[in-house]
Amino acid sequence: MQALQSSAVVAVIGAGAMGAGIAQVAAQAGHPVKLYDNRPGVAAQAVAGIDRQLGRLVEKGKLQPDAREAIVARLQPVEVIEALVDARLVIEAIVENLQVKQDLLRQLEALCAEDCILASNTSSLSITSLAAGLARPQNVVGMHFFNPAPLMALVEIVSGLATEPNVAAVLYHTAKAWGKKPVHTRSTPGFIVNRVARPFYAESLRLLQEGAADCATLDALLREAGGFRMGAFELTDLIGHDVNYAVTCSVFDAFYGDSRFQPSLVQKELVDAGRLGRKSGHGFYRYAEGAERPPVAELASALTVDRCVVEGHLGALQPLVERLRDSGLAITERAGRGVIHVGDAALALCDGRLASQRARDEGLRNLVLIDLALDYRTASRIAISWSADTTATARDQVVALLHRAGIQVAAVADLPGLVVLRTVAMLANEAADAVLQGVGSAADIDLAMCAGVNYPRGPLAWAEQIGLGYTLRVLEHLQASYGESRYRPSLLLRRSHAQGARLHD
Repeated sequence: MQALQSSAVVAVIGAGAMGAGIAQVAAQAGHPVKLYDNRPGVAAQAVAGIDRQLGRLVEKGKLQPDAREAIVARLQPVEVIEALVDARLVIEAIVENLQVKQDLLRQLEALCAEDCILASNTSSLSITSLAAGLARPQNVVGMHFFNPAPLMALVEIVSGLATEPNVAAVLYHTAKAWGKKPVHTRSTPGFIVNRVARPFYAESLRLLQEGAADCATLDALLREAGGFRMGAFELTDLIGHDVNYAVTCSVFDAFYGDSRFQPSLVQKELVDAGRLGRKSGHGFYRYAEGAERPPVAELASALTVDRCVVEGHLGALQPLVERLRDSGLAITERAGRGVIHVGDAALALCDGRLASQRARDEGLRNLVLIDLALDYRTASRIAISWSADTTATARDQVVALLHRAGIQVAAVADLPGLVVLRTVAMLANEAADAVLQGVGSAADIDLAMCAGVNYPRGPLAWAEQIGLGYTLRVLEHLQASYGESRYRPSLLLRRSHAQGARLHD
């Protein structure tokens, strides 16, 4: 299947930030582009804005002047929709309103050629619903760009119930020719990214509500242990709580109130108060001039340790042993159940149970649990929690051990799954359910989460890296602790683990 030829006219309807960005992408790829907006003069203003942005790239030496001129020359603002009659592809980027979009698509179907592809940049509306009632619903497809379109690599190619597979294939290869990273997905609530990403926000919001730690500390742990570019609170402040909360509510409603997508009362209170994040100057953090970010809570220890005992294989925690050895620590290894003994303390990788529950289950005194990290060899901060009977000395011995390896330590209340672990497990669980339900392939879902929201590793690849059995066990323990279907493990995880199969097979 071939991409659209660069000579094909691409029309973009809606000259806001997203529409203008899409027009710029198509023009940079060599297409003649017609930009239309029903507000007089707005399309021309958008083209002028694109010209200024390209000019800044020229000033920075990232674009040649003649390339800038060629791109702008391919952008044609038009004042009447009838000027789009020769378009081979029309991409609408107008208001997120089903009726308004349906009316526009009917108008375009009557105006354009029978083989014209009608694409919607919707982030939340059903492509099946948008195409319903059209004479040629097979020509309607989702082409969901991420903001800002010229910079963000991901494009979700969304097929509705009637979408012709060849139409989706043409757009997939066209997006690829435009330098993007396209993925195929079905028209289901949230598509890939807005569905699979819900636990990233939801688990931090729940941890905050349950008093695990403060916002700054939870954000720092996701960044510095989890490798995420931003923590959930700073990211929702950036997105805007009105937008993020509305998406969560939309997905929750679309899945008939499934508790996996339950909105947060903490976030609702921010929305009700008008604390929408950066754009209002106040969200979880303050953004007024001179406002300081709250400090990250860190545990201190006056102790020093020079040796530890590694009992058995530590699973995903094993790379920490090499980091400790490189620090000059004397390490004795012996058979056992996967625990590091340092002084009076027993340090173990969290498995989704409360520290106090696990200490009782396994007969461990002075148990300290450590959180998951993307890479224990480079993580600069990590979370720990401890059982109720753990002494202050035992806790300090663990802190001193981690300080010896150059790792800052944050205390988290004794809650199931700590921070990074429960977030990654829930992301993998949602991604697995999306694969099971045919929303997208494992490869496309992992690509979407990395290219669309900058995850450091695809959630399914991450689950495979730490072990499907371990991921499944964490989810089972979370479900047992909370007694909620929110944490129910995906059937795909159970089946893949039982069969000894990989999710990417």
